[in-house]
Parts: sequence; structure tokens; C-alpha cells
Amino acid sequence: MLEDSLAETAEDVSRIAFGFMASKALFAGLHIDVFTLLASGSKTSAQISEEAKVPINRVTTLMTALNSIGLVERDKGEIYSNSPGAESFLSKGAKYEFGDYLRYQIDQQMYPFLGQLNEVLDGSLAPDAVDSYQHWMNDAEQASIYCDAQHSGSLGPGRTLCRLVDLSEAETLLDVGGGTGAMSIRLLEEFPTLVSTIIDFPNVAEIGWKFISEAKMVDRIRYIPSNALTTQWPKEQGAILMSYLFSGIPGTEVPRLIEYAFECLEPGGNFIIHDFMVKDNRSGPPMAALWQLQHMAFTPDARSVTPGWLRTRLNEVGFVDIEEDEMIPGLTKLIHARKPK
Repeated sequence: MLEDSLAETAEDVSRIAFGFMASKALFAGLHIDVFTLLASGSKTSAQISEEAKVPINRVTTLMTALNSIGLVERDKGEIYSNSPGAESFLSKGAKYEFGDYLRYQIDQQMYPFLGQLNEVLDGSLAPDAVDSYQHWMNDAEQASIYCDAQHSGSLGPGRTLCRLVDLSEAETLLDVGGGTGAMSIRLLEEFPTLVSTIIDFPNVAEIGWKFISEAKMVDRIRYIPSNALTTQWPKEQGAILMSYLFSGIPGTEVPRLIEYAFECLEPGGNFIIHDFMVKDNRSGPPMAALWQLQHMAFTPDARSVTPGWLRTRLNEVGFVDIEEDEMIPGLTKLIHARKPK
């Protein structure tokens, strides 16, 4: 029995250790658009090779790997098709498609960041050498890659947010660190009388106008092109949203921003926090825990946030009607509170 237990443990350790290879297999599949190719119908390796213009030996190896991790299915004739998840989320044009988010932001940006994780963890990397988020966003090319991918990945959660919060009585929204405006766009689509102010870095704001123009919301959304941690916020806001903000800033800033949000809300105003959160007992979920670790690679002083800790901070400041919901299952949480009237 002990040997069986050790064998199972070794298998679990191996699976975790080689998880990065599975991720790279996914990214490689996105790189040659294999999930989009399969969305039009099942194909053999030879057909994929011809359409993707990739040698068949490479396609065969890749498709074997993708099948082994459950992203594609294979029948006895070695004909491949998308798994249900790949069909819904990884093929271009799918309703819940976020392949570009994985292909560009995660593969091209987040993975390289993890190369400095060990040095960040033990403190051997000088603070001015840390490739931080702010430094990253000051690079126009990197900002463009990040923003395009993030916009794609935020539109789906934006729909969920509209179902979980009621802003029908709010007239103004302050979207702190709102990026290209994906969340604001979804909320303004749902609540026609709402207008939004987004605070984000100048490069991000410039890119965001493209998406805002495409959504025909130039008369309802404006930018304050600045660092949300240092600029002054507008007051008397009907709602304040912070999506993916707390995981990317120093943990000491979080209580200060909660207090500032309280100050900038009108009486009865809504405070909405959406982010990666682990359980209060820190037992997971694994995806949220790993995302928090990844963010620490470029924000060494970031805090691993839990819903209970946030609720306590909100209570201390004076927020009421504090509610907790799941946004992206196993990954992000929504904390929604209100300033007393």
C-alpha cells in the first residue's frame, strides 16, 4: 500500500512539474490556429499540415500532445476534432473565445515574467531591475500586446458582472485601472444611463480608444491617462470598479485604495472588486493561487488576497451590504459593497 501511495504521489508531482509543457502545447496550438481549423470540421494530421503550412511530423507530435491533455479528440482513424471546451473558448469567432488572451498575453508576456520569480522570491533581484507592470505599460509595443489580449479576455467576465450587480440607479462609473474599457463597455451596454471614467496609463488609454470607438461609446466613456495609484480621482461617483487591480499592486496600497474609494463614492454608491482570490483558509483553488504567484513575479510586494480579508477591510472603512460571488469559476471572485446612504 505504501508503494502504491508513493507511486501516486510521484505521478502527481510529475504532472505538476511538467504542467508548463502542457501550457506550451496549448500555446503552440493557438499559434498555428489549429482549434480554428478544427472548428470547420474534423481533420487528419495531413489536412491540418496542409492548411496550417506546418510539416506533418510536427503537426502529428503536437496533435498527439493536445489529445493527451484533452484539448482535442481523436477517433480510431486518427481524425481530430475539438474538445467541447476548445470549441467554445479557443477557436476564433466562438462566443466565449479568449484564445488571443492566452496566445499573446500569457504566452508572450506572463511566461517570460516568471523567469525572474526565483530572484524576486529570495530578494536577489534589485528593486529597480524588476520588470514591473508600470515599466511594462510604458513600452508602447508591450502595452499593445497586453491590452489587445486583456480586452478579449475581459469581455466574457464583463457579461457575468452585468448579471451580478445592479447599477440601474447609478449615473457615473469610475473604472480604476480599467484598461481598454472592456468591463465599462459591458456595463454601459447593460445600463444605458451610465457614463464611465477610466483611469489607466497613457499608452493603455490610447489603445483603449480603438475599442471604445468600435463600441460607439465615445460620448459615454472618458479617460484619465495616468497612474491610478498617484492621480486624483473624481468624487461623487455612483459606482467604482476595480477589476484585476489588487493583484497587480503592492499589498500596502490595497487598504488605502479601499478608503479612497469610500471617499470618492456618493452616498449609496456601489464598490465592485473583481480579482484573483484564494479561499480564506488558503486551501486553493489552484488556479487562483497560481495566478497570484505569477503576479508576484512582477509585483514583489503584492498580497495574496482572500475574500474574508477584503470584507474585513471594507467593514472597517464603513461599507455595508457586502456580498461575495464567483465570477470565473475556480479563478476569480467578485466582492460587491455599498457606501451607506
